[in-house]
Amino acid sequence: MKKVAFYTLGCKVNQYDTEAMVEIFEKGGYDVVNSDEIADVYVINTCTVTNLGDRKSRQFIRRSKKRNPDSIIAVVGCYAQTASEEVMDIEGVNLVLGTNERTRIVELVESLNMNEKINYVNNIMEVKEFEELSIEKIKGKTRAFLKIQEGCNQYCSYCIIPYARGPIRSRHLENIIAEVKRLSKNGFKEIVLTGIHIASYGKDLKDTTLIDVIKSVQEIGGIERIRLSSVEPTLLTEEFIKEVKAIPKFCHHLHISLQSGSDETLKRMNRRYDTKEYRRIVKNLRREIPGIAITTDIIVGFPGETEEEFETTYNFVKEMNFSQIHVFKYSPRKGTPAAEYKNQVAGDIKNLRSDRIIKLGNEMMSSYMKEFINKELKVLFEAHYDRNNNIIEGLTENYIRVAAPGNENYIGKIVRTNITGIKNDIMSGEIL
Repeated sequence: MKKVAFYTLGCKVNQYDTEAMVEIFEKGGYDVVNSDEIADVYVINTCTVTNLGDRKSRQFIRRSKKRNPDSIIAVVGCYAQTASEEVMDIEGVNLVLGTNERTRIVELVESLNMNEKINYVNNIMEVKEFEELSIEKIKGKTRAFLKIQEGCNQYCSYCIIPYARGPIRSRHLENIIAEVKRLSKNGFKEIVLTGIHIASYGKDLKDTTLIDVIKSVQEIGGIERIRLSSVEPTLLTEEFIKEVKAIPKFCHHLHISLQSGSDETLKRMNRRYDTKEYRRIVKNLRREIPGIAITTDIIVGFPGETEEEFETTYNFVKEMNFSQIHVFKYSPRKGTPAAEYKNQVAGDIKNLRSDRIIKLGNEMMSSYMKEFINKELKVLFEAHYDRNNNIIEGLTENYIRVAAPGNENYIGKIVRTNITGIKNDIMSGEIL
């Protein structure tokens, strides 16, 4: 039996796409092995959000070919889509596939011999239909990430993703529901609806919205939680908030992208909101859904970000009092407008600003978590935290990670847990 190995970089959408390709190879008679093992085929699912992603992709390509000089190397994903000729020039690469036509990957791989090279990347801007990469062979029994949307039409000035993923395409509701039913049948309790720009779901469809998807998943027995991946603030209208508030299985947690707390910086980023609108949305959410966890992303060191603009961001982040922050130092991406902007910020300044926001974020996370000490929360336990001492870990509805004494019988179940304390970025608890 031929062997195939996968190496995946980047977001949850990429991870979903890899799982789907794993199944395609398994159906084609391949044995899937770990990425550090000798295989006949290596599939590298690339990310291009940062230069680091590109570099890691190139390193793994070279390492794989060295591990087995007779192997076929297939490179897919965002880096392959945006720089296909560059990827083709990497020694050892046989197939470059990009972010579409991945259902054909086995067919294309098997049409090659070791010395052949094929660039199968098409014009992603001409793709209008969602590529159905459903997963049938369900692995694990905890949370499931379900891709319902592809592409982005936002064109933020720093972001390469619209050029890598193309225009928005929404998955048809019947296919989403069919996959959720399979997930439920296999014991999953939480569904995380994900996509490249999930707030755009349904804009290319005539009669289906994101709320329709959430309500439909709500009706499926066995599923106890519904969570959204990162969303744009503009999605969260008063009507949307009232709708999700009334959906019992909807998790009281939203990851709402901010990127900057300075209106001047937001304009240069080509974001579609300002801090006044963002503040109003957060206040509305907290009024309608008390205790909701609001997490976010921040980019520091965007071109032209002055010390005054950074301080404005710092103070706005502090005012919003997020429960968790992901901090990114701006990385120029060739092909985006921001890469050509003047006044690029020096690396040492980015480092200092990143450190300050990270420290603030840790303080806010600790403060949020302390509110739940000596309270009962429901935890979906996912894995062993410390196998030697029988400690397991999982997530609450409001996205707090909890570790508690317990055996593997609790894994994959939502369990009432008394929260007893905090250690670093995880809470300790006792199963009731």
